[in-house]
Amino acid sequence: MENYTYTKLRERPELKQAAAEWFHSKWNVPIEAYLDCMDAYLSGETEYGWYLCLDGNKIVGGMGVIENDFHDRKDLAPNVCAVYTEEACRGKGIAGQLLTIVVDDMKSKGITPIYLVTDHTGFYERYGWEFLCMVQGDGEPDMSRMYIHR
Repeated sequence: MENYTYTKLRERPELKQAAAEWFHSKWNVPIEAYLDCMDAYLSGETEYGWYLCLDGNKIVGGMGVIENDFHDRKDLAPNVCAVYTEEACRGKGIAGQLLTIVVDDMKSKGITPIYLVTDHTGFYERYGWEFLCMVQGDGEPDMSRMYIHR
């Protein structure tokens, strides 16, 4: 049985560079964009955070919360973003645990509801998310599914 550790970046700020590089390797968003968001979170400029799952010192899952996840509905904020679990670690509850941590952390700060954009169907519903509407992703030819967690 794996012994995963879940952490908020504020609890482990020394992981900032590694986390930015890891997210960049998954989503190809510039490292600087992640570092800017992480710096704003670590400095207390925003409460929108970054969350990681570690297997020892290796990042195997993560997600963040940002104002808008590159879609046309600027009124639907904040957004969970960059949701990723390493393929070898999928099916072990990592994403579900991270989603629960994010929702609880945001609610503890009075930030609710929160949103996320995805092409998945059936996954997020297991964790209390509800389909809200379709949104147009920036530069995307097709509409994507927008979910809400109240």
